[in-house]
Amino acid sequence: MPKPTTLLMSEFVTHDVQRLLLTKPDGLTWKQGQGVKVQIDDDAWRNEGRPFTPTSLPDDLILELAVKRYPEHDSVTVALHELKPGAKLLLDEPFGNISYQGSGTFIAAGTGVTPFLAILRQLARDDTLEGHQLLLTNKAERDVICRAELEHYLGERCILTYTHEHDTGQEGRHIDAAFLAAHIDRPDQTFYVCGPQGFVESINAHLLSLGVHPNSLVYER
Repeated sequence: MPKPTTLLMSEFVTHDVQRLLLTKPDGLTWKQGQGVKVQIDDDAWRNEGRPFTPTSLPDDLILELAVKRYPEHDSVTVALHELKPGAKLLLDEPFGNISYQGSGTFIAAGTGVTPFLAILRQLARDDTLEGHQLLLTNKAERDVICRAELEHYLGERCILTYTHEHDTGQEGRHIDAAFLAAHIDRPDQTFYVCGPQGFVESINAHLLSLGVHPNSLVYER
């Protein structure tokens, strides 16, 4: 049975990603990295659920989601961006295979960083960020979600690359086998991968070619 929630506020964190703050439904529990299906509680949208990953922590008093707007092909995300405080939504039970399995490297594309943001926030709270790094690719610098927060957590171990920018100091390239080989010092660690399906499949194949054991890969299956 979907659980009701109410939008408290929303704000932009990038030019096309909004942070939605919701009331946390009673009894809703999840592991950092898991997703929930979100529906707008309105006749026009109630059958149009979309998956999003909570970026808040399970014991926070509110629920936070990061929602990217896709005006070309997903009217639900446009509708979510247009909601006003007080709007009613429905949340299904949490799902997903991504959860913290130990220290290692997070590899993400675009909004694929959202499950890792929740995990990193927990690690920061526990003062256990040592031994982790993030490899994150976006089209451009303006697309990075919570960049300042990520760099605060990881410092030089937050490695950003922009596929559509080639300025001085920017990688200007995709995360491929050569990129991974240059930034991974050992294969015997946990690798967390999230992003579009093609990105995940490509990264996993590259990691396996570098000697990473399949059991060390954490991703949405």
